[in-house]
Amino acid sequence: MAMPQNSTRENGFCFTQPLDFSCPSPRPGEAGRAFGAVSGRDGCSTPLSNGITSSGAPSPSDSCAQPLCTPTPAEEETPFQEGIKYVSAEGEEPACGWGGFTPGCLQLCNTSKGVLFFLCVASFLQGMTVNGFINTVITSIERRFDLRSYQSGLIASSYDIAACVCLTFVSYFGGNGHKPRWLGWGVLVMGLGSLLFALPHFTTGHYEARSAAQVGVCGGNQSLPCSQAASSLSGYRFVFMLGQFLHGMGATPLYTLGVTYLDENVKTSYSPVYIAVFYTAAILGPAAGYLVGGMFLNIYTEIGREIDIAPENTLWVGAWWIGFLGAGAASLLISIPILGYPQRLPGSQRYIVMRVSEAHQLKDGSHKKASDPDFGKTVKDLPRSVLLLLKNPTFIFLCLAGATEATLIAGMSTFGPKFLESQFSLSASEAATFFGYLVVPAGGGGTFLGGFLVNKFKLRCSGIIKLCLLCTVSSLLAIFIFFIHCPNMPMAGVTQMYNGSALPGGHLNLTAACNAECGCLQETYSPVCGTDGIMYYSPCHAGCKSVSENLRRGKKVYHECSCVDKALLPGSGKAEAGKCTSSCAKKPLLLCFMFVVILFTFLSSIPALTATLRCVSDRQRSFALGIQWIVVRTLGGIPGPIAFGSMIDKSCLLWQDQCGEQGSCYVYQNSAMSRYTLVAGLVYKVLGTTFFVVACLLYKPPPPESSPGSSNASENDTSDLQEHKPSLPAEGDL
Repeated sequence: MAMPQNSTRENGFCFTQPLDFSCPSPRPGEAGRAFGAVSGRDGCSTPLSNGITSSGAPSPSDSCAQPLCTPTPAEEETPFQEGIKYVSAEGEEPACGWGGFTPGCLQLCNTSKGVLFFLCVASFLQGMTVNGFINTVITSIERRFDLRSYQSGLIASSYDIAACVCLTFVSYFGGNGHKPRWLGWGVLVMGLGSLLFALPHFTTGHYEARSAAQVGVCGGNQSLPCSQAASSLSGYRFVFMLGQFLHGMGATPLYTLGVTYLDENVKTSYSPVYIAVFYTAAILGPAAGYLVGGMFLNIYTEIGREIDIAPENTLWVGAWWIGFLGAGAASLLISIPILGYPQRLPGSQRYIVMRVSEAHQLKDGSHKKASDPDFGKTVKDLPRSVLLLLKNPTFIFLCLAGATEATLIAGMSTFGPKFLESQFSLSASEAATFFGYLVVPAGGGGTFLGGFLVNKFKLRCSGIIKLCLLCTVSSLLAIFIFFIHCPNMPMAGVTQMYNGSALPGGHLNLTAACNAECGCLQETYSPVCGTDGIMYYSPCHAGCKSVSENLRRGKKVYHECSCVDKALLPGSGKAEAGKCTSSCAKKPLLLCFMFVVILFTFLSSIPALTATLRCVSDRQRSFALGIQWIVVRTLGGIPGPIAFGSMIDKSCLLWQDQCGEQGSCYVYQNSAMSRYTLVAGLVYKVLGTTFFVVACLLYKPPPPESSPGSSNASENDTSDLQEHKPSLPAEGDL
C-alpha cells in the first residue's frame, strides 16, 4: 500500500496524519474533497481518517489530511498533482544509494530511464560474453587446451544448466524480494565468472606452436606427435565449465527479475518499449562479441612474443582471453549502481494500482488466489504457484512457442557462421564477422520494432498473440529460401578428382600422381587456392615445394605446385593460402531472405514476452518468467544446437582425421546443408505457428465489467485491488 505525500518543493504544506484508504458507503449530506471533489471507486464520498467528513470549501489543511480516491480523467489534469509523490506504507524511502549513503546527486539516476540504462549495459555485457565471445573463441580454446568437441560442448551447455538450476529459486523468491539487490549480485557473479574463464591463460605455460615455414610443403617434415599422451591441459575444461556456471547463475535474475522490475516501474503502455530496448541491448551484445572477439583472435595469444605463423594457419591461437577480462571488469563495475536502487522507484506505486487485468481467467476462479498480498512469500506456496501456471493454457502454449523459437535462435547463432562459411567459402573469422553484421540490424531492429508495435497500436493480450502469429507465419514463408544454395567450390580429391572428373562413389581420394612423392598427411589440413581456381587440401597435396616470404594480401604464396596449372609448364603452378573466393550469384538473395527470417523471428520475441507478462497475475510475473525460461532452455536452448548440429553433420564431406580418430568436419556439401537447414527450420516454425494459434484460441480475457473504465486501471481484476488500495492520481510520466 502506498500513501501520497505532498512535495514541499511545489506546495508549502504536507500530510500531518496517517491516511485511511477505506471507502465506506456515504452518509447523506457528506461530500469528500481532496484537491477538488473526488469520489471513490464505487462513487462514495471519502471520509477523513478520524471519521469526520469534510464539507464546504476545502482548506489547505483539509486537503492535506484527506485521502485520495480515483479521480476522473478531467481531474487528472489538475495542477496540484505535480506536487504528489508516492512512498511505501512500510516506511521505506525510495532513495538511490547504498545503506545510509544516499547523496542527492545519485537521485538523478533514480528513475525508470536510469534503471533501463544500467540494465541495458548489463544485458549487453551478458550477451557479448556468453553468446558472442564463447562462440567466437571456442575453436581457439579447443586448440590451446587440447579439448575434444564434446568437451567444448559441455562448456557451452554449463551456462544453460546453471540457469535451469537457479531459475525456480531466483524467480520465486526474488520476485517477492528486493529485485535490484538480486540483479546487482547476479551481475557481480557474472563478472566473477568472466574473470574465472580467463584465468587458465595466466596459470598455464606459454603456448608453443611449431615453426610453420616449411611444415605442410611437399617434402617437408610431415611428422606429427600422435604418440604423445593426452595433454594435462584438458583438465582446464572444468575451470571453463565453472566459469560458464557462474555466468548462468549471474544472468538468471537479469531476464526474469530485470524484466518485471522494468514492467512494475513504468506505465503499462510504455512497458513493451522499455523491455524492447532492454532486449535490443541483449541482442547487440552477441553481435559486438562476434566483431570484437574476431578482432582479438587476430592477436597472438602470447602478446609481445614473435611468431612466424599467420592467423590463417591451423596452429594459430588468438588472444581469446582479452574479451573475458574486459567484460568481467565491466560487470563488476556496473553491479555497483544496480545494487543501489530501491525496491520500488519513486512514483511507481501508481502504475501498480492503475492497470487493467488481462490475466487468463480460469473456470474454477483459482487465479484469484494469486491476488492475496501474502501469496508467494513462503515455500509452501510454491506448489500452488506452479499449479496455477500449469492450469493456464495460454501461458503453457506461449512457453512452448518460445521454446521452438529459442531452438531456431540457438541453432542459428551457433551454426549461422558455419553456414555462411560453407556457402560462400569464407574463413572462420570472416564468417563470424559477416554474421555479426547480419544480426545487428535484423536481430536488434526486430527486437526493438516488436516492442514499438505493441506500444504504437496499444495492443491487448489477444492482439499481441496475433502479432506473434503473424511474425511466425512471415518467417515460415521466408525460410523456404533454403531451397536454393551456392555450389561447393571445386576441391581436388574431395568434390572432384585431380583431373576434374567426378569422384567414384563419392569416396575421398587425396592422392594423385602429382603429389605421390610428397608423403602428405591427412592430419595437416591447410587449404590453398590454386591459380587454376581449384582448392587443395594443403600445400603438400597441391604438390607445392616452396613458400614465398612475401605475403600477397596478407596471405602466404606457395610456388612450384605440381598439381596446379597442368596445361602450363611444369613447376609454374602457384597457390595462395586460404580458400578460393566464391562468386555465387545467389549470395544476395540468400542473405536478403536470411535477414527476413532473423528479423521476423526476433520481431515476435518482445510481443511474446509481453503476452506472457499479461496473461498471468501480477504476483506471479517473475515466477512465470522463471518457469518460461526453464521450459525455453530445457526444450529449446539446450537441445537446439544439438539438433541443428546433428542434422548439419549429415552433410559433411570431409572429416578431420586426428591420428586415426574422427574429429570435426572440414568441408560440407552445400546442397545437403541447405536441405537439412530447411527441414529443421520448417519443423520448428510450423510447431511455433501451431502453438501461437492454440494460445490465441484458448486465451480467455477477464469480463469487461470486471475492469474499470479507464485504460489505466488495475492490471489485475478488481478483486486484486483490495478495497483499501486506492487508485492514485497520475504524476508526470517518468
